Amino acid sequence: MKLGAAAIASSVRAREASPSDMIRASFARAREIGAGPDGLNIYLHSDEQATLEEADAIQKRLDSATDAGVLAGVPVAIKDNIASLGLPTTCGSKILAGYVSPFEATAITRLRANGALIVAKTNMDEFAMGSSTENSAYGPTRNPHDVRCVPGGSSGGSAAAVAAGITPIALGSETGGSVRQPAAFCGVVGVKPTYGRVSRYGLVAFASSLDQIGVLGRTVDDAALGLETIAGFDKMDSTSSEADVPIYRLSALGGPAPDKRGPEAAAIEAIRIGRTSVPIPPPPSTSTLAGVVIGRPKEYFPDSLDASIRDLCDRSLDRFRSMGATIRDISLPRSPLAIPVYYILAPAEASSNLARFDGVRYGLRVDPGNGLKAMYEATRSQGFGPEVTRRVLLGTYVLSAGYYDAYYKKAQAVRTLIGDDFRSVFSSGVNAIFTPTTPTTAFHVGAISDPYEMYLNDIFTVTANLAGVPAISVPIGRVRRLPVGGQIITAHFDEYTMFRVAYALEASLGAEAHQ
Repeated sequence: MKLGAAAIASSVRAREASPSDMIRASFARAREIGAGPDGLNIYLHSDEQATLEEADAIQKRLDSATDAGVLAGVPVAIKDNIASLGLPTTCGSKILAGYVSPFEATAITRLRANGALIVAKTNMDEFAMGSSTENSAYGPTRNPHDVRCVPGGSSGGSAAAVAAGITPIALGSETGGSVRQPAAFCGVVGVKPTYGRVSRYGLVAFASSLDQIGVLGRTVDDAALGLETIAGFDKMDSTSSEADVPIYRLSALGGPAPDKRGPEAAAIEAIRIGRTSVPIPPPPSTSTLAGVVIGRPKEYFPDSLDASIRDLCDRSLDRFRSMGATIRDISLPRSPLAIPVYYILAPAEASSNLARFDGVRYGLRVDPGNGLKAMYEATRSQGFGPEVTRRVLLGTYVLSAGYYDAYYKKAQAVRTLIGDDFRSVFSSGVNAIFTPTTPTTAFHVGAISDPYEMYLNDIFTVTANLAGVPAISVPIGRVRRLPVGGQIITAHFDEYTMFRVAYALEASLGAEAHQ
């Protein structure tokens, strides 16, 4: 499926294609590349017939002249920790095998209201704990660019679905980089919005103060359209923000999508800017980013960074300069503490959140017949995999008497300081921060066995989660034929600037971003 989300919806609304055509094409592509467990293992659950019935309902909305929505007929894949009606929500875990939620996540409800069609639930690291999608109870997902490699994690199945051309948009979730890191490994765009920008209602909790639903897209425009659709206040989530959601897309109001612009696009877009109260970013030109100050944090370009990735990042910074941006060296002095802080706070919250999976109310129940405590122990021992067990034990330890002040309380204090670093940079006149997304390209399945080495895959992403700021990963090139991502971070609720910078970089690099 080569068309972007906006182009698919436009084609469906113009009756050039039907929603059913789009669904059949999506499932055909899934079969062609082997998205099932015997192939890339991207999908955990899907129901083609049920999705076709939903497509017929979208067609009836169109036939009755009812607005079918900005995503009319667009196939979307959903990470398996986001509750959905009709398809199971297992979180990649044996403990929730076969579980079908009686309610649906707000993000999915908003997708459906805008005409999107949910084609599958995607594979993931169990309860979103991992950076490779190898921790799934249902086997690892493979990277479409090289089946020997991981797709990243924990939203590896969603990233692979977009990279393989099955859907133009997919939803994932972020706690420490689980959308941006697989986006980088799979050569797609991944967005983590500001904490509170998207409702968490229906997202199975890992670490509640860090979790956020994010969007993966084939292009920046796909990701922008996806985020616009699901963002906004939700009374079902007390942490969701009432901040206005601006238009992020260059293709809004019928304007040309960035992959279809010709030489005349600048004049067309300039005319249309006045048609909305929210300004649309200008097309890429020699002054696209005039006045924009992009920070280059010294801590994110360590000597240990792969030289080829560093070169691609430097090329991206040169492109920013050529479009009128100012590049400024900055410092985020507490960023080296992000990994240890994260792996105290996230497991602590996980140990509390995962206590609900006990074999009593739903999911797996293993009862050896000798009392309630034995049932709890047997269910959780057999239901949780080794990485989930590791993090629950670690979180329980740091919250225990005698260690709470020494670990958890101190980690919370450092988290505040990390957030202060970002606020200081953005208040100094810097509009965006640019960093690598990952320290390496995708590694081979089974290549990393040491947990700490695996955790370091999130070294460039986890600070944005701790600070709660928005960030996006955009393809910037390839190293040894594998994709590399560059990360753009902006201030709280300034996704507009984030997308403006991302659009400009994507257009400037063009085909080079995938070479």
